[in-house]
This record gives sequence, C-alpha cells and structure tokens, in this order.
Amino acid sequence: MGGRRTVLSLLAFVAAVTAVATLSGLSVARAVPEWYGTLSKPSWTPPAWLFGPVWTVLYLLMATAAWLVWSRQGLAGAALPLGLFALQLALNAAWSPVFFGLHAIGWGFAVIVGLWAAVLATLVAFWRVLPAAAWLLVPYQLWITFAGALNLAIWRLNA
Repeated sequence: MGGRRTVLSLLAFVAAVTAVATLSGLSVARAVPEWYGTLSKPSWTPPAWLFGPVWTVLYLLMATAAWLVWSRQGLAGAALPLGLFALQLALNAAWSPVFFGLHAIGWGFAVIVGLWAAVLATLVAFWRVLPAAAWLLVPYQLWITFAGALNLAIWRLNA
C-alpha cells in the first residue's frame, strides 16, 4: 500500500504542474503565430520547437522536487516550502496569459521578475528540507533567468 500511495502522491504533484502547463499552453497556442511571430526578437532567441521539450523537463523536475519535500516533511511540516512552491507555480501560470494573452510585454517582465524571486525562495526553502529537491529546481531557476532576459530584450526591441 505504501508504494501505491507514493506513486499516487507523485502523480498528484505532476497533475498540479500539468494544470499550469496546460493553462500556459492555452495562452500561447493562438498568440505565437498571430502576435509573437510579428515581434522583433534578439538573435539569441531559441527556436520555437525548443520551448515545449524544455518546459516538459522543467515541470517534471518541479513536480518531483515538491513531492520529495512533501514526502520528507508532509504538508504541515513543509507548509512554508510548499507554500512558496504554490506561489511560484501561480506566477508561472500568470506569465503566459499576461505576456501572450494580453500582449503585455512589460507586465510580463514584471511577472517574470516576481517568478524569479519566488523560484529562488522556493529553492532555498527546499534546500533546508532536502538539498536534492533544491538541486532539481536549479535548471528551472536558470531557465527563468534566461526567459527573463529574453522577455526584457523583446520588450526593449518592441517598445
């Protein structure tokens, strides 16, 4: 029974981040060809096909990290780290609708700055519980750093 509970709890964390990915995807799908494709972008912008695989890996790492923290301390014991995780997940979910849905590049940058700080706070809180869980968030922190620089560059090029 313990193994089944373990798998089900991991799937619950994967489902939570999948919901965020789905929400983001809905905002992006229509905007990319109709709006994003018309924007000036820096030469170092990755090809569009790269974002899906990168986010898939990042979401799986995020879910696993949160699950490890929950497994170690439970919901009550890890209330702060998991609360920070929920905050960064909410900011993650907000970025695509703001940037792509509203075409608000500057506000998108503001959201991503908040997201960057929330991911860093989550990483630090996870480290205090289980360093391995924090390490799983390092690629996410690096990608958000890159995405923030890209958002800023696009904003400046299209202002």
